[in-house]
Amino acid sequence: MCGIVGTHGSDGVASSELLLTMAAELVHRGPDGVGLYLDGSFGMASTRLAIVDVEGGDQPISNEDGRLWVMQNGEIYNYVELLDELALLGHRFSTHCDTEVIAHAYEEWGPDCLHHLNGDFALAVWDAQRRELFLARDRFGVRPLYLLEERGTLCFASEAKALLRHPLARRELDPVALLETFTTWAISPERSAFAGIRELAPAHYLLLRGDGTRVERRWWDLDFSPPAAASAGIEEASEELRDLLDDATRIRLRADVPVAAYLSGGLDSSVIVALARTHVSRSLRAFGLGFERAEFDESGFQRELAEGLGATLTQVSIDDATVGELLPAAVALAERPTLRTALVPLLLLSGVVHDAGFKVVLTGEGADELFAGYDIFREDKIRRFWAREPASELRPILLRRLYPYLPRTLPVSRVSEQFFAHRLEETSNPLYSHLLRFSNTARCARLLDPAVLAAAQVDVVVELEQRLPERFAGFTALGRAQYLEIATFLNSYLLHAQGDRMLMGSSVEGRFPFLDYRVAEFAARQPDAFRLQGLTEKRILRHAAADLVPDAIRMRGKQPYRAPIASALAGTSAPEYVATLLSREALERAGIFAADPVLRLHAKAERNPDLTETEEMALVGVVSTMLLHEQFVTSPRPARTVRADRIVTAPATDASVGAAA
Repeated sequence: MCGIVGTHGSDGVASSELLLTMAAELVHRGPDGVGLYLDGSFGMASTRLAIVDVEGGDQPISNEDGRLWVMQNGEIYNYVELLDELALLGHRFSTHCDTEVIAHAYEEWGPDCLHHLNGDFALAVWDAQRRELFLARDRFGVRPLYLLEERGTLCFASEAKALLRHPLARRELDPVALLETFTTWAISPERSAFAGIRELAPAHYLLLRGDGTRVERRWWDLDFSPPAAASAGIEEASEELRDLLDDATRIRLRADVPVAAYLSGGLDSSVIVALARTHVSRSLRAFGLGFERAEFDESGFQRELAEGLGATLTQVSIDDATVGELLPAAVALAERPTLRTALVPLLLLSGVVHDAGFKVVLTGEGADELFAGYDIFREDKIRRFWAREPASELRPILLRRLYPYLPRTLPVSRVSEQFFAHRLEETSNPLYSHLLRFSNTARCARLLDPAVLAAAQVDVVVELEQRLPERFAGFTALGRAQYLEIATFLNSYLLHAQGDRMLMGSSVEGRFPFLDYRVAEFAARQPDAFRLQGLTEKRILRHAAADLVPDAIRMRGKQPYRAPIASALAGTSAPEYVATLLSREALERAGIFAADPVLRLHAKAERNPDLTETEEMALVGVVSTMLLHEQFVTSPRPARTVRADRIVTAPATDASVGAAA
């Protein structure tokens, strides 16, 4: 696991000083050493978190003849099998590191090597002979990779903050990214929170050839089309899923350092802990997060599970004041606004893992998206059922199964009718499953300053629809909902803000067995009823977990992971910076939000922190955006540098001299 940066210019010579200044922004991703590669107009650097081949795996790493040089952020979990396969094909290895496998795999298969890799990665391969740069990102975008392209120069980095150290970068928030956040929760890969910086999209690669031509394309995607043939029965399919998950967990335990696991108290993490326990000879260390507020807390379930699964559990509890206190650090790591505070406790938890001496942790992310575990999938199913008889007073009562707070009188109250009936009969709309979420969240966008909205000039929902693949229309209704959730919530928020960034903020690598591509492809090709039967979610996963976890947990309904918002940012628990950022002076100086409605929202929260869900999203959205603006636009910390422990300088050739001239 590492942080990587690089620059590729049309002229000039790559600056080691600049590369090491950019790399200094990523030391939290890799505190165990710094590598530097220089070759005329191209250069790259890495900060290493040593996990595999601790002594011999320093980057950059090359193939046998020194033509291909590689740096990566992430892990290739099937590197053992690939090393054997490539050795039989005549390749010679000098290390036991998974990064070296990438060099030989690219030498053997070119860009098609990506289909051979089972891992979470953002990688760079430099072909010193052809003067070609190859960048690629893993299937789900677990590991980030940002791009800055200006004046014939291409720069890449694991985090945008590193690119902001480049003299061609602009320290400005992107108005469209703000509008996206306050509408869909997610910033699309076409951009980032910062103007002029974008992501290389998940499951995409970029090949920049020596003559300046380029190829950028998607190399993998999920397909939720209905099964073409009769599928296996639920029992047989459950056994296959169990085997796939077991192997996905097994290979993610590969490391030359100890591996731990998160235990939330729910089904997903429990399955991973139970499977991991069978592959380790020692007692598996598990870490759980608790809350002082009972409505968020699952610590009792964690203790019960740890005892039943034979894991050694360490728990940490967080209160409202700590959530507010740590939010600035979490925002600086996430590099984007957030409509939830749920990322903050995860930063605290990763710090506990790090302090206990662990660099790697297994987690259960991805199961809800792949096996239809969220309420949004059940809500979509109910609304489609209701839409067949829009005048029905009985059908919407099913919504109480999801949201027990709804009134129990008939007919359905005007409030729920107005809310859940929003665009009820537009079932042919490709985004139907998410229309309610987008409509509800978009109310937060009303707080944006009119000048910001005018500068955006994009219908972000239409733009999202235009990014959908052609075969999306052929997916089942549930499949479309799942694909949308993966493309927005999972890729951009869950794996980004709550996943990679909060883990790497404490120099801890997260590994996600449910996101093994074999598990994901299996889930997508199952009949809808295997994922969501009636209103019972994760049907096939529950079957596969039989005799793995206690029935009380296996059949337990999902408790959404949430953290305090209004009570952490207003009232007696509120940190001082909130009032400062939300003062009229600060709001008008930043020019991002309309001051009057923000001041009214803040005053309401101060009087009574019992806000509506939308008001809470708006409050943390404004605070986190203002923090981001202060941290990266108006008051960035001074630049630092690091010293390279390993330096490779390519010998001057006619090609490199010509490129640098």
